[in-house]
Amino acid sequence: MSKMTGGCLCGDVRYEYQGEVGSAGICHCSDCRRISGSAFGVSVKLAKAGFAILSGALSGYTKRADSGRELTRYFCSRCGSPIYTASAAHPDFVYVKAGSLDDPALVRPAYQAWTQSAVAWAHIPPDLPAFEKGRT
Repeated sequence: MSKMTGGCLCGDVRYEYQGEVGSAGICHCSDCRRISGSAFGVSVKLAKAGFAILSGALSGYTKRADSGRELTRYFCSRCGSPIYTASAAHPDFVYVKAGSLDDPALVRPAYQAWTQSAVAWAHIPPDLPAFEKGRT
């Protein structure tokens, strides 16, 4: 059993989870790229029974994905930070956005999905200039 906490950018939404931490997946579909604002989305599968929103207001947006399933993506009503995704096809689970976790070290990606949609530049070359705290 693990205990995890997380929340949104503005701090209004806070959540906690107690239970087995499921696998994390990297998704390259266009919907996950758009919702994350990046090259892919990373989500962690958690049992819905152990997941609780402690504070803040969430809004949801439901869309039929390329898989044909309807997914509802929940986000902070104030700042828009993505928090989790739910699906009627998997009613016992939520898929928490890895970037919303207080301790991202808990995330251990186990697979990638929709790789046919991956952008070519998603790999970060090791020789690309890197800055520990931002670029001056």
